Amino acid sequence: VQLQASGGGLVQAGDSLRVSCAAAGRTFSGYTLAWFRRAPGKEREFVAASRWSGTSTYYADSVKGRFTMSSDNAKNTVYLQMNKLKPGDTAVYYCAARPGNLIVGAMRRPDLYDFWGQGTLVTVSS
Repeated sequence: VQLQASGGGLVQAGDSLRVSCAAAGRTFSGYTLAWFRRAPGKEREFVAASRWSGTSTYYADSVKGRFTMSSDNAKNTVYLQMNKLKPGDTAVYYCAARPGNLIVGAMRRPDLYDFWGQGTLVTVSS
């Protein structure tokens, strides 16, 4: 599965932005999908994850209530809607996917994902 992330950009604190991740070559059906981010000088960090069915979505505490992960089955695309952005949200955002389900606690582990997008940069100015 090839993942193509897009939608990053430069915004001001308090603004909203939506990043997208499209699958090329197959559908996301049956996959667990996730968003991670890597801020400058920091390690990769879990942001959100969901099963393709969309019945369960989990968020890092740092983004809960501000970010929403969703998907469009017809477009094989997963989205991360980011509201009330803060300078601390500045990072390269990566989408990731793996076939099958993961237990909730495992969704945060980047080593369990098989496919990664190239990343899209989100910069939030103060």
